[in-house]
Amino acid sequence: MSRIVLLVEGQTEEAFVNELLAPHYWALGVFLTPIIISTSPGNKGGVVSYGKVKHQVTRLCREHHAAHVTTMFDLYALPGDFPGLASADFPREGTGHQKARFLETQLATDVAENNFIPNLLVHEFEALLFAGTDKFAEWTDDSEVVSILKTVANAYPTPEDINNSPHTAPSKRIFDAMPEYQKTFHGPLIACEIGLDAMRLTCPHFHEWLLKLDALAPA
Repeated sequence: MSRIVLLVEGQTEEAFVNELLAPHYWALGVFLTPIIISTSPGNKGGVVSYGKVKHQVTRLCREHHAAHVTTMFDLYALPGDFPGLASADFPREGTGHQKARFLETQLATDVAENNFIPNLLVHEFEALLFAGTDKFAEWTDDSEVVSILKTVANAYPTPEDINNSPHTAPSKRIFDAMPEYQKTFHGPLIACEIGLDAMRLTCPHFHEWLLKLDALAPA
């Protein structure tokens, strides 16, 4: 049995790991443990500064030296001191996938732990839900929600390409279409109904990360 510790951004990602990722990887011989990042004593959730990220990632890597440590942080709204964001080489006009790969490389270099696998969600968790917009129909009485979300999804090559501005990020699109959407409640449930196969098929950066986790399964 291989072990992976996931430092996640909040309760939504924690539930996503427990309800969808963990059962899938358990069947492959990989045990996943999500841990919500701490922001201050007694408070958890959200990436508020890179210093807190590095401290916790490094500690987990060293405490769980026989396991691998990875992250589930949103590319959207990362703190300004995150490694690579201020670099002249940061692909500001590139795709979300290109930005995430660049920042992940910078993060891996800065953390410098052999058992660390950096990962950023492009641009945030809710992008994965655009892999199966039909599944929203089971959670709303508004018949227009699915058609609105489907129109958004069809306007981009992949769900991971949906704009990441404060007004058009994936979560904002969902809230606009479905005001009753509750991130920590609806998000993981809809994700489970969509399933990993659909997400991997339409979200290439997410798929690339899971390939790295797949490789840790016992032979």
